[in-house]
Amino acid sequence: MFTIRRRSLLALVLAFVLVAAACGGDDDESAEGDDAQTETDETAAEAEDSTETTDAGEVGTDEGAAAAVEGDPVAGGTLVIGSTQVPRHLNGTVQSGYATAVPGTQLNASPLLYDDDFNPQPYLAESWEVADDGLSVTLNLVEGAVFHDGEPITSEDVAFSIITARDNHPFKPMFAPVTDVETPDDQTAIIRLSQPHPAILLAMSPGLSPVIPEHIFNDGQDITTHPRNTEDFVGSGPFTLAEYDPESIIRLQRFDDFFIPDRPYLDEIVIEITPDPTTIVLGLENGTTDLSSTLGPAANILRLQDNADLIVTSDGHEAIGQVQWLEFNLADPVLGIKEVRQAIAYAVDREFMAETLDQGTTNPAPTGIAPQSPFFSSAAETYPQDIERAKQLLADAGFAEGEIELTIDYIPPTQVIYAEYVVQALEEIGIQTELSVSPDFPTWAERVSGGDFQMTINNVWNWGDPVIGVHRTYLSSNRVGVIWTNNTGYENADVDSILDKAGQTFDLDERVSLYADFQDIVAEEVPILFLTNPPFWQAYSPRVQNPPLTIWGQMSPMHEVWLAPE
Repeated sequence: MFTIRRRSLLALVLAFVLVAAACGGDDDESAEGDDAQTETDETAAEAEDSTETTDAGEVGTDEGAAAAVEGDPVAGGTLVIGSTQVPRHLNGTVQSGYATAVPGTQLNASPLLYDDDFNPQPYLAESWEVADDGLSVTLNLVEGAVFHDGEPITSEDVAFSIITARDNHPFKPMFAPVTDVETPDDQTAIIRLSQPHPAILLAMSPGLSPVIPEHIFNDGQDITTHPRNTEDFVGSGPFTLAEYDPESIIRLQRFDDFFIPDRPYLDEIVIEITPDPTTIVLGLENGTTDLSSTLGPAANILRLQDNADLIVTSDGHEAIGQVQWLEFNLADPVLGIKEVRQAIAYAVDREFMAETLDQGTTNPAPTGIAPQSPFFSSAAETYPQDIERAKQLLADAGFAEGEIELTIDYIPPTQVIYAEYVVQALEEIGIQTELSVSPDFPTWAERVSGGDFQMTINNVWNWGDPVIGVHRTYLSSNRVGVIWTNNTGYENADVDSILDKAGQTFDLDERVSLYADFQDIVAEEVPILFLTNPPFWQAYSPRVQNPPLTIWGQMSPMHEVWLAPE
């Protein structure tokens, strides 16, 4: 149970000082601007003197299960979603990120869905089979599925979509082993792989593998800038695009010929886009907004939790696996010394960050794999704050107090409070640190990906399987000058070997063991100091039934969502 903690007077003072700040990052490897800054976990709130606690790494709901109503689902109605996210376009084969995936998974179907235990479920593929040698996956598609323009969805469209994602999606490891997709008949797609790829089924998830129409997009134009990515969009999902203004509104209407009978239940989904999460909070409170996961600072979360007419929960989005961390440039002559990084780790109080800066709306991050993941290890070193030990490590490394001077970057403006806290924490062990401020997100991303930094606060997503979202940060071969890859310059042959093995076996127990070894090595070497795990808080009206609380949250189709009569 993830329980909101009530703050002491000290926290209340901090709340008023820090209330404007908010952190986030939608972890889009080609991101620019608003689409790269998902507002999720924030600072500050009104407080009371009573205190409730929760174990680190544990997430759940402050209200328990959704307010289910008796009776059969009721068809009809409009679901209004409040969002701060501005999509660049709606084609998820070439664009990652929350802003694209929330509307995109309503507009496009994927081969598979996933349940709460990370198990694949049928969707466009009614069944599938992984070959014994792990070198092919056969998808058997449902019959009668059509695109929004009435054209049939065939295996050729699935093949086109997967190859398009392989060649254009920013998550290169996701489909990198795919060599070909064969289409022996209209209902069968056989994915050929160069090596066993245990993440291949998860890569068939809604937000990662939309099936798009080849007859529209395979016309010789650059698909990354194709005009049909936003105009007259034709998809394969439960809703059609009725209105699109990425700065204000996305209106989705029920597709009557969707391949699942009597779905979706809703007539319409309206995504109202605003840069101000407070506007969303007001909409939730007055009943004009039904659902949102971009709630702004912790003050908003706590305020909504106190509203008996709303449900506020951190359930859902478990596959995203957010980790906020302090990233080191290992090419720096000082930060290249392991003992210095370990000293910094002992100086930082992550409990303080989660409990006070984030007002209990996040948890301290034990490792780079989020605790919700089946591959998380609780055995890795977590560096509890120990000022004396930190000072001793610096002395052992040959540094006198005050001799080290560093700079720290952050994603502006949302993560400044965490950078400022690190400055104060390092001052306690005699390291003088200055903020290095970039004017905007693209400038920050260019500096960090180009190695022009010493330390930076960052926010990175696991994306369900470590092959997709974790390997990219640590593989020595993935130093490609792009944000959210190996920007630390970390090189460890043992880690490379472990990740290579873990990325080629379907044996779950073996993968769990390999990733435990990986987490132990990274914890000891500290190329990155893990700070907090921000969950995706959602607030919604009790009339919303079957709310999006799956492992992908709102990055899943909402064909099963319905509205109880008021």
